[in-house]
Amino acid sequence: MNSRHLTVIFLLGLFILACKKDGLVMEKAERWLGFKKPANFPEPVYKLANNPVTREGFELGRALFYEPRLSRDNTIACGSCHIQSSAFTQHGHDVSHGIEDRLGTRNSPPIMNLAWNKAFMWGGGVYDLDLQPITPITAHEEMDESLANIYAKLQAMPKYRAMFKAAFGSEEIGTVPFMKALSQFMVMCISSNSKYDKVMRKEAGASFTALEQEGYMLFKEKCASCHSEPLFTDGSFRNNGLGIGPINDQGLYPATLKETDLYRFKVPSLRNLSYTGPYMHDGRFLTLNGVLEHYNAEVQDTPNLDPRLKRDGVLGIRLSSDDKMKLTAFLSTLNDTEFINNKLLAEQ
Repeated sequence: MNSRHLTVIFLLGLFILACKKDGLVMEKAERWLGFKKPANFPEPVYKLANNPVTREGFELGRALFYEPRLSRDNTIACGSCHIQSSAFTQHGHDVSHGIEDRLGTRNSPPIMNLAWNKAFMWGGGVYDLDLQPITPITAHEEMDESLANIYAKLQAMPKYRAMFKAAFGSEEIGTVPFMKALSQFMVMCISSNSKYDKVMRKEAGASFTALEQEGYMLFKEKCASCHSEPLFTDGSFRNNGLGIGPINDQGLYPATLKETDLYRFKVPSLRNLSYTGPYMHDGRFLTLNGVLEHYNAEVQDTPNLDPRLKRDGVLGIRLSSDDKMKLTAFLSTLNDTEFINNKLLAEQ
């Protein structure tokens, strides 16, 4: 083979590599659709006009979400307590585990459909998604770090200077772009492709089984007043009769100092229950059956008990074994395997 043939082969190889590279870039660009409201969802609460989701901002937020340098000892990332395969909860732990294996006081809530949330945390106190990360970052039992230290650590890394420049036009790392980037990632954590969603959107071939349909009717009768569709939470704070735990967690009260808010906790979404156990603000129930039995026979008449759980002197929501079976069948239709396997949301 002469030199001319080698030159042709070399140039052809370069051409093929260039085409492959361009193809990958085009494929990546085509996959980026930005924030899209699901057809069966209401308008988001988050002010997207103040922080439009861009590909660069989202990718920066994703990198920050999985960055352990956000913690004091560089070991715990947001993604450590919010694991995608568990619908962004900390699977298997009743309460969160932070740096040095410090124990928190509450179960890690899911990062899911936050663009439709008006308040955050089990006990409230945060009403702007852009401010929410400050709480776990600075909490002693979670990440135990200061924002100033985080910015200094990130500023020293060429990777982040370049990413902040691409997303926000400046290499300078400060609170506004830092928080907005995290929000851009979090609002993209949308769970809307469960069987329930496909049935509601009348997608081809999607329908409930007879048992799921009976469970759906039962759900609307007994549960939907607090867990309203399609988010399966009304976003309110309620006392669901759990009783006062060993640490006397007072729920919303410390945030408002109103006696009427004692022992009220945020109503969680019922989406993805197969992945988000254990359940309740302190993770006291290991199984969904345990939750259903609580409402059936274990509701306690504590201060500010939600009136829906005490009617005509009867505590709780009476559920037969048959009722529980039907409800469980319906609730399983809220599991979204596409969400927990979405590569766009995974650590890159």
